[in-house]
Amino acid sequence: MNWRKWNRWIHRELGFLFFGMTIVYGVSGIALNHHAARHWDPGLITRSTTTHYPDALQKSSVDRSTIESILEITGEKENFKQYYFPNNDHLMIYLKGGHITVDLPSGRIQTTKVRNRPVFSEMNYLHYNKPKKLWTWFSDLYAFGLILIAISGLFLVKGWKGITGRGGILTIIGILLPLLFLMIYLWF
Repeated sequence: MNWRKWNRWIHRELGFLFFGMTIVYGVSGIALNHHAARHWDPGLITRSTTTHYPDALQKSSVDRSTIESILEITGEKENFKQYYFPNNDHLMIYLKGGHITVDLPSGRIQTTKVRNRPVFSEMNYLHYNKPKKLWTWFSDLYAFGLILIAISGLFLVKGWKGITGRGGILTIIGILLPLLFLMIYLWF
């Protein structure tokens, strides 16, 4: 078997083996890019509702019965964890799966519920390497596999469409693009 057949075999087999991982990293990478741009949170779904307390409140007048009244208004009595005052005008009530912010002078109550976003949350868990341990080794193997797929891909096609022709030009462009972005973001 000549080296070209081995090269095709390596490229094909690693491509099949790492297909699932590539989808996980690709989809979660796109999601994380947009999270960084503040478009949305790929790991969490957040829902907020606003209600009002019947009277204006002051920090000194808030007691356990006031907290229970707010929890009754919001329907979150069973989810109560604790509360505190970040400043004199605001009350924070922590819930299982969210929190309540009360603007004391206006009586405005904002309830924010938070839950994991299905599929994306799990993909991000892997992408951030939160499992550690064996997953780190598998991720390193995947990264090495991607390097082999990239290198073997350079030599799949012969002639002017391959690395010695148009493929070589595209390879050079593909190397220069990240360098161009680095120059733009780091030096300008």
